[in-house]
Amino acid sequence: MKKINLAITGCMGRMGQQIIKSSKLDNNFKLVALTENKRINKKINGVKITLNTEQVLKKADLIIDFTAPQCTLQVLKIASKIRKRVVIGTTGFSKKNEVLIKKFSKQIPILKAGNMSLGINLLMYLTEIASNSLSKKYLSKINEVHHKHKKDYPSGTALMLGKGIAIGKNKNFYNLMGKKYLNKKNFPYSEKINFNSVRKGEVIGEHEVKFSSGKEIITLNHEAFDRALYSEGALSAAKWLMSKKPGLYSMRDLMNFIK
Repeated sequence: MKKINLAITGCMGRMGQQIIKSSKLDNNFKLVALTENKRINKKINGVKITLNTEQVLKKADLIIDFTAPQCTLQVLKIASKIRKRVVIGTTGFSKKNEVLIKKFSKQIPILKAGNMSLGINLLMYLTEIASNSLSKKYLSKINEVHHKHKKDYPSGTALMLGKGIAIGKNKNFYNLMGKKYLNKKNFPYSEKINFNSVRKGEVIGEHEVKFSSGKEIITLNHEAFDRALYSEGALSAAKWLMSKKPGLYSMRDLMNFIK
C-alpha cells in the first residue's frame, strides 16, 4: 500500500506532538509537512516547521488539524483550493464557523470530531439511545474533567455528548443548551442540558452523562488514560477519509453505527 503523505498543523501543541509520535509507529504514513502559526527554526524527524502555506501543504495527501478555530478555517481555505483532505480535531467552533466548515466540505472530504476516541464516539451513540428511550421526566446534565491547560469549556467532547442528548430527543441542541459551570462540585439537573467543566492537574479526559427522573439516576461515562487514544483515532480517521468523496464526515461514519 502506498504511504499517505501527512501534514500536521499545530505540530508543537500537545496533540500535534502526540500525532507525530503515533505516525512514526504507523507504516501507513509518511510525515511531509509540519506547521505552526508562528515561525519556529526547528526540525522534527527531519521535517522543517513552517507556516501554513499553499506551497507547504501541497506536499501532503491529507492534513490533520488540532489547532484553534481561526487557524482551522485558514487551513481549510488553503486545503479547499489545493484539494486536500482534512481531519479536524479542533474544538470551540462557533455556529458561524460550523456553517463555513460545511461549505468547505462541498469541495473536499472533511472528517470532524470533537473527540477522536472510538470509546467516546460509542458513548455518544449510547447517549442518543438513552435520551431517545427515556421519557420527558428524565432530566440530564454533563460533567467533564480535563487538564489545567485546557482553555475552552465546555470541552468539544462535552458538547458532542450534549448534541447526542438533543438528537435522541429530536430537538435543536442550541435550544436545549443550559448553563455552563466551571469547577463546581455539584450542579443541578435541568429541563435544558447543564454542563460542568473541571480543570485540574494533568487529567487527560473524563466525561459523564447523567439522566435523572428523581427516583433513579442513569450514568454513562468514559475515562481516557493515554493521549495516544486520540492520535491513533485521528490516524484511523485519516486512513478512512482517503477513499471518500467531498463531504462532512464524523467518527460515527467511520465506526458505521446503525442509523
